[in-house]
Amino acid sequence: MSRAFVKESDDAGTELDVPERGVSPHRNLVTPAGLRQIESTVKRIEDELSAARAAEDKGAIARCQRDLRYWQKRRASAEVPRLGGKTERVRFGSRVTVELEDGSRREFEIVGEDEADPAAGKIAYVAPVAAAMIGAQLGDRVATGAGNGEIITLS
Repeated sequence: MSRAFVKESDDAGTELDVPERGVSPHRNLVTPAGLRQIESTVKRIEDELSAARAAEDKGAIARCQRDLRYWQKRRASAEVPRLGGKTERVRFGSRVTVELEDGSRREFEIVGEDEADPAAGKIAYVAPVAAAMIGAQLGDRVATGAGNGEIITLS
């Protein structure tokens, strides 16, 4: 019989075969805001999963379940380091202003992987730019991705 006349299953295709989201091998350091972000993401996905189940949308259910597994793992492994106090060196949670060689300034906040937003100046602590800054202090020169610059503020 020709395959042209065989009815495919409603579940055929890749819609239900949703690959797992990879979990970083690095420690899951998060700021307090990052932990709140993870918790709100878990809540949002739980709500989406409920809606998908009510609609009997198998594809959406599969995607929500996959995303929920990821975010629950991230919540369970989250570590919120103590961030307060005066710091002499760049560390996780630091806010750093770098003056580039052309006189322009770039501000960075070193955060967890899931809360990183480079466009907003939030860089993951495992990113090369952050790795170049961690341990540096006021006056040190660091590579920023937009060129080398001097750390002029640190909090």
